[in-house]
Amino acid sequence: MIRLNKYRGLACFVSLVMMTSGVAQAQKKKSIVPLKKLNDYTTYFNSLDSEDVKNYVSNDKAAGWIAANAPMFDCPDSAIEKVYYYRWWTFRKHLKETPAGFIFTEFITPVKHAGKFNAISSALGHQIYEGRWLRNPTYIDQYVKFWLIKEKALSYQRFHGFSSWIDDAVYNRYLVNQDKKFVGSILDSLSADYRTWEREREAPSGMFWQYDVKDAMEESVSGGRKVMNRRPSINSYMYGNAVAIAKMAALFNNTTLESEYKTKADRLRKLTVDSLWSDSASFFCTKYAANGKLAPREAIGFIPWYFDLPADNAKYAKAWNELVDPDGFNAPMGITTAERREPTFRKRGSGHSCEWDGAIWPFATSQTLKSLANLLTNYSVHGKMNKDIFYTQVSKYAKMHMQNGHTYVGEYHGEKKKNDWLKGVSTRSRFYNHSTFCDIVIADLVGLKPRADNIVEVNPLVPEGKWDYFCLENVAYHGKNITVIWDKTGKKYNKGKGLLLFANGKQIARADTLGKLQGKI
Repeated sequence: MIRLNKYRGLACFVSLVMMTSGVAQAQKKKSIVPLKKLNDYTTYFNSLDSEDVKNYVSNDKAAGWIAANAPMFDCPDSAIEKVYYYRWWTFRKHLKETPAGFIFTEFITPVKHAGKFNAISSALGHQIYEGRWLRNPTYIDQYVKFWLIKEKALSYQRFHGFSSWIDDAVYNRYLVNQDKKFVGSILDSLSADYRTWEREREAPSGMFWQYDVKDAMEESVSGGRKVMNRRPSINSYMYGNAVAIAKMAALFNNTTLESEYKTKADRLRKLTVDSLWSDSASFFCTKYAANGKLAPREAIGFIPWYFDLPADNAKYAKAWNELVDPDGFNAPMGITTAERREPTFRKRGSGHSCEWDGAIWPFATSQTLKSLANLLTNYSVHGKMNKDIFYTQVSKYAKMHMQNGHTYVGEYHGEKKKNDWLKGVSTRSRFYNHSTFCDIVIADLVGLKPRADNIVEVNPLVPEGKWDYFCLENVAYHGKNITVIWDKTGKKYNKGKGLLLFANGKQIARADTLGKLQGKI
């Protein structure tokens, strides 16, 4: 019998009942994606795991928990589909119940630099983006409040140990679940936290500085553990956070707060472009504190598009040419964290436990893929970028999830060959919860775009002719169950031909081709 404490409400209890009853409970309703698929995947993943660490959801309950909480997915790309389920399987391994509420850990085993309960904030933005698709809101609700409120009462704090885009992530989660009450309960805390960042990391110029290690990107080609450089990462995060706070303030007609953060966002946007954009490199680069010069290109130069910061024109879109350049960031195994032509590529991290001088990090890959998806869907000028390039990079990312012939995710990977997780299959690195994958499939590849109004929008980045079918089912969105189907012939799912949108089982929109589609709920 699992004890319910004061940090869990009715929603958590309902989810617990569903989880305990397993997939059989979910099978009482008709499913388009066969639940046997989920069962088979989890059985395989469980068979590879010694389960020496058990958190809130044990392996034998994994299938039931995923069925109760996560959207089901079906597609013809076996690698992408398998890793989609693998990442939900690993995500729930990190769900931990503590006296201060639910949290998601980053490392499966305790590490020295973590805070209380092995909590680390470096991937908080990623974890909220991934977790926004969970049907039970309790887990992310309590995790957000842990960092904003609960951790302050603990003996030592680690929230500002790393840069964060928590405000942006919270708002983008609101666009999925429309929980205005939750946003209202933390808006003042979010604003207070932003002001704390201003006191701690804002330079006299108005830009933000950060040590590379506190950006979770140590041994980088542009920084140092004690070097206070102006980095595209933290400045983009703080811009996105300011935009998000302004939008959340508008939900409550708080025009004073909305105006304050719009002003902050506008100012930081201009400063970031004016200070960190290099015309000669055609890229956003780190500015050295010592001499004011700009550093070599790094993948963090793509992050401004994560928050739609750059203007929509060819000058800035040219930066994306580096993504497909073998001397830039395009490597056989994925997207490198520094340009490959840089003389110190893969040399600065030698002898350290982490290296951001070129190795492939899922943390950075998922940021770059989200940024590219925004370029392709929110901008009119794409440079050389297209859906095929996006799909190729997602495919590389999926195939990187292998070690010794089995599904695996670790800290960082070599750029040239398969099965080259640079820490190997280590106790510390396995199941590393430091990035997104499921959110990229849902919101970008399938293209379910969360909105504030009552419109369901999909804008798939699956290239025309690449897949004959896919199905994303059981998506909790605005209080409805959303299903997205692409069925080229209409014979795969027998629900109709083309691209189809359903809300609570009722068709709300249809198109003949893979493109932007909207339906009302």
